[in-house]
Formats: sequence, structure tokens, C-alpha cells
Amino acid sequence: MYVPKKIFFTKGVGVHREYLASFELALRNAKIEKYNIVTVSSIYPIGCKKVGLEEGLKELYPGQIIHAVMARNSTNEPNRLIAASIGVALPKDKSMYGYLSEHHPYGETARISGDYAEDLAASMLATTLGIDFDPDKAWNEREQVFKMSGKIVNTSNITQSARGNKNGMWTTVLAAAILLP
Repeated sequence: MYVPKKIFFTKGVGVHREYLASFELALRNAKIEKYNIVTVSSIYPIGCKKVGLEEGLKELYPGQIIHAVMARNSTNEPNRLIAASIGVALPKDKSMYGYLSEHHPYGETARISGDYAEDLAASMLATTLGIDFDPDKAWNEREQVFKMSGKIVNTSNITQSARGNKNGMWTTVLAAAILLP
């Protein structure tokens, strides 16, 4: 059974005349271009320790298959605002799993996109923990309910945003949570 023991977060942006090359440049900017990335769904494993980017990269080898929760977005429309966000929500109870969420919008600033991804992860966790909340309330109101419940201890996000290249070249943004053995 493979259950990740460590996790790190990264983000990047790339610009190129070719769509695929802009994605490759975003991976390079995020320092994860050397790996074969398998995307997975959004569970933050029980007992998984968050480590820094450089510490996490030291455990990887070029060509290695790695698992990631990844958000990515691309555009070739000049000046179009794009973002990619990973939201994180961790329960107070260390014997419970947490949630990661992916959000990849158009027209949202990094702050709005990050808040949305964070809210999404916290809302998914809240439903599994039985926290009663109004999904129609604003994130800052729900965040207070979640934190006051004493069941959700930490929420955060990592977000990359960019405007589409003014000359119409492909612009790609990504945010990723890399899961390590």
C-alpha cells in the first residue's frame, strides 16, 4: 500500500508560441519538469508532513513517476487573466485526512482564485466532518464558522496567475501539490 508521507507545493508560469511548450516552461518554472507526473484526486493523506520545495525536490530523480494534485490553465488571448490554485484544508484531528482542491479560472486575480480554492477545500472537509454551514455565505463568513467549530485547524492555498501574452503566445499557469513516499 502506497500512502504519501510528505507533500510539497509549487507553482509556475510559462510563455511560448506552442501550447505544449508553454506548459513545459511552466513545469520548469515550478521545478518539476524532470518528472513523469500522474495527477490524482484531492485527499491530503493522514499524517502527511508538509516540506519545502527544495527539501521535496531532493527526494526525486529525473524520470521518476510522481503523484500530484495539479491545477493548470492556459490562454493565447492577449491580456486574458488566468489563474491556477490549489486549496488546502486540514482537520484538527490528526487521525483524519484533509482536502486539496484545484481551481483554474479565467478573469480572477490570484487572491480571488486562491480564496476560492481554499474555500472549496474547507467546504469539502467541513461536509465530511459534519460541520453545519450555509454554502451561500461568503468565504470569510464560512471560514469563521469552520475555524470556530474547532474541527478545521488550517486552510491555505498556493496560486499562480498571469495575463495572456500581449502578442498572442500561449501562456500557461500551474499550481501543484506533489505527494512523496
